[in-house]
Amino acid sequence: MAKLEAAAMTSLKLLSWNVNGLRAVLKKGFLDFLASEQPDVLCLQETKISDDLVDGFSFEGYPYVYWNCATKKGYSGTAILSKVEPLSVQYGLGIEKHDNEGRVITAEFDDYYLVTVYTPNSQNHDENKRPRRLDYRTTEWDVDFLAFVKGLEANKPVVFCGDLNVAHTEIDLANPKTNRKNAGFTDEERARFDAILEAGFIDSFRQVHPDTPERYSWWSYRAGARKRNVGWRIDYFCVSEALSERITQVDILDQVIGSDHCPVLLELS
Repeated sequence: MAKLEAAAMTSLKLLSWNVNGLRAVLKKGFLDFLASEQPDVLCLQETKISDDLVDGFSFEGYPYVYWNCATKKGYSGTAILSKVEPLSVQYGLGIEKHDNEGRVITAEFDDYYLVTVYTPNSQNHDENKRPRRLDYRTTEWDVDFLAFVKGLEANKPVVFCGDLNVAHTEIDLANPKTNRKNAGFTDEERARFDAILEAGFIDSFRQVHPDTPERYSWWSYRAGARKRNVGWRIDYFCVSEALSERITQVDILDQVIGSDHCPVLLELS
């Protein structure tokens, strides 16, 4: 049994963070944050690192680092930093139309899969006043990603985390009424998150904090939004129902700066 799995029976600490550019956040205290928090595994999104640069990074205490880089340089990308070696690692969904933007990595451990995901943003409105990638996002990506994690779950429980680019309900953003048709809070995107829950996955933060308002993980850089806490909760840890009783702590580390997102935390017994 991997050492991490032995430790997991008592405590497993997972962190996820959309860093909005790894090179940028490294200049803003990222390594100090990592040394202080000491997660067993850290999942990153929007690394903006290309394949030719990954060998230039090392993280003390994390010898196992996995990258999925977008074909387009300086765009998207995900990474997993782990203290121990996973049993296996898989990149992407295995569907060509989804897999050139570096959005998914799956690490298999003894008793669960861990998936880091950077869900495509539906983007700004087009000439029809609809988010440009909304149809791709909701009728293709969201459907295929859910099928992917359900396929994993047929073998063992799943934890998936990252920037899902959706605020599920009105409690999950500061200004729901003015954002009703904007990317991240459309009916279509929210319905796809409903589908995640209906498929048996649990929004771990809402399981532990069902009615807690004003807890957000992303803030616009404009108009002093973070200082005023005008934000959105779009970063998640979702877990298989089989893991629900192992959840011991879920938090949003909104005091950690360095990105327009903040890290989110899940601890399992």
